[in-house]
Amino acid sequence: MSLTSFIANNIAKHVKDLVPYASARRLFAASAQGNDTTAPIWLNANEAPTSAQYDLDTSLYNRYPDCQPDKVISAYAQYAGVNKDQVLVSRGADEGIELLIRAFCNPVTDHVLICPPTYGMYAISARTCNVGVKSVPLINNDQGDFQLDVANIVAASDNVKLVFICAPNNPTGTLPARQDIESIITHYADSALVIIDEAYIEFTDSTHIGWLAQYPNVVILRTLSKAFALAGLRCGFTLAQPDIIHELLKVIAPYPLSAPVADIAAQALSSAGLTRMRDQVATILHEQVALVDVLPSIGDIELVGAQTGNFILFRTTHKDALMQFLVHHKVFIRDQSKQIQLTDCLRISTGNAAENARLLDLITQFYQIQEATSL
Repeated sequence: MSLTSFIANNIAKHVKDLVPYASARRLFAASAQGNDTTAPIWLNANEAPTSAQYDLDTSLYNRYPDCQPDKVISAYAQYAGVNKDQVLVSRGADEGIELLIRAFCNPVTDHVLICPPTYGMYAISARTCNVGVKSVPLINNDQGDFQLDVANIVAASDNVKLVFICAPNNPTGTLPARQDIESIITHYADSALVIIDEAYIEFTDSTHIGWLAQYPNVVILRTLSKAFALAGLRCGFTLAQPDIIHELLKVIAPYPLSAPVADIAAQALSSAGLTRMRDQVATILHEQVALVDVLPSIGDIELVGAQTGNFILFRTTHKDALMQFLVHHKVFIRDQSKQIQLTDCLRISTGNAAENARLLDLITQFYQIQEATSL
């Protein structure tokens, strides 16, 4: 029997037809290589445009790390304004998503509920665990603000154990109305956890952290990947009631955080690290305003959603050609057009001043070429 036949006959049924998450590096890592010495500009993964230097103490790297290193847990609890026993640290917020599914959903019978267009890993993580996915699309009203469809979210509650709400939402950059989230939390008070993904919360002032004390079924996901400029570190946090954290610790890996990651995370959460993070957020938001001011004046570009994260979503009928033109010049952005309600939409991460200037110059060149060839 060939290996192909063996896999076909033996792979788990729920894995056989899974489509993996198309991460930014899976899509474009190879495209950035070649003889061209031009440095690529990465604007496709909502990463920070700059990084910082950190010191490492290697004296204990011969030992296994703590499962939940106190220097990281304590620092993040202080930063978030919660108690230490309300914090779990993991390999990115992505692992937090999976831990919640594994701990609170029974395979086959239970479901998670998502509100697309939104972050793709909620659904992929559920399907990887053989858990069902219910989808209630956001309402894109006349204001284009992609709000929660509360009535249908409530109506779909049978066998739902987790409700994922991204706030700010990726990729639309919009914030769900607080009263809508609160209505969903209260409806599911006795039947499901409501997970509020705050990956981009440092770019806005609309945290929901205060609800942890008020609503026992609220869970909040956080990360160091975005505002803290540590996407390569893979360090995320799950904030919840201590009893929920206790259950998650049953299903987490023995050593989820490597010692170097813990060392760097603790430094990033120090007083100096927090000051650096806030300064960078202010710079990114300043650069983002400049992009927002210019983009709608180029070609047929139409801004979509809002900009409460570190990214901009826009629509153009030249979506494919523009992507190809930018990739050819080693500038990488993200195609979001396969998501519901996002036909012809592309997403740009906000870079530094030089990167943004290069992006705008290339987009302008592209539309000038389009105009010239259409004459």
